Amino acid sequence: MITDQDIFLFDLRGYLILEGAIDPDHVKELNSILDELRNLKPGDWQGYVHGHVFQSTKEGINLQQIYEGGKPFERLIDNPSWIDHVMTFVGGQDSFDSHHGPLFIDENFANIRGPGESIGLHSGPVPWVKRCQFHVHNQKFNCGQINILMSLTDIGPSDGATMVIPGSHKSNFRHPEYEKSVMTPKGASMDGVTGAIEVYMKKGDALLFVDSLCHGSARRTNDGERRSIVFRYGPSWGFFRHGYRPSKELLNRLTPKRREIVWPHDKLENCPY
Repeated sequence: MITDQDIFLFDLRGYLILEGAIDPDHVKELNSILDELRNLKPGDWQGYVHGHVFQSTKEGINLQQIYEGGKPFERLIDNPSWIDHVMTFVGGQDSFDSHHGPLFIDENFANIRGPGESIGLHSGPVPWVKRCQFHVHNQKFNCGQINILMSLTDIGPSDGATMVIPGSHKSNFRHPEYEKSVMTPKGASMDGVTGAIEVYMKKGDALLFVDSLCHGSARRTNDGERRSIVFRYGPSWGFFRHGYRPSKELLNRLTPKRREIVWPHDKLENCPY
């Protein structure tokens, strides 16, 4: 259940840490499937999961359309640990924004990073874009996109933790160090960016944040892997960030509630797949 403190801290900082959002057995199931999927090379497919081609080869392995990876991933779509939070912060539940359904996931992927890998500073409210908007009116939220980053491994010092700049979702000016830390084909990290903090998590924790929050990661220097899954939620009228579509097989087996979030745009029988 979302609390008044959750609402206050999210408004203030732009993010929340949801401890124990995924139970240990569920985490094991997810990791077991990723043990096989992690062998996908950029551009290759396994079923309907795609090895995405990164802007930089130093950002790790990205497995797009991960909710196609099996039922353990499908259960994340409407996970009760965060779905009420997401609906509250995306907002628009009593307006035209919910005409097609409560929400839409415009991107979902698993990410695996090893030593030396990271992602640079990105997003933020400047320049203003609709997807990254953060807005509150009459104590109701209207956010363009809410991200859920789920940790499948413990992430502590030197593990390449996600980094955020608390409160930056309300900034009116671009960070002066943006250009030297921004994502580039050569790779980058948020290490040393003024005001940025590392977010440490235990396996099964989830980081909820509005996409307008300046974020990225530290560079991993420890051995082993950092594993995470990201689902990006927005209003039901949104569409896919990349060229993916849910498979007919996935849509046929989803619960009505999950299907409404995955494909809110039309009735199943009118889906082109």
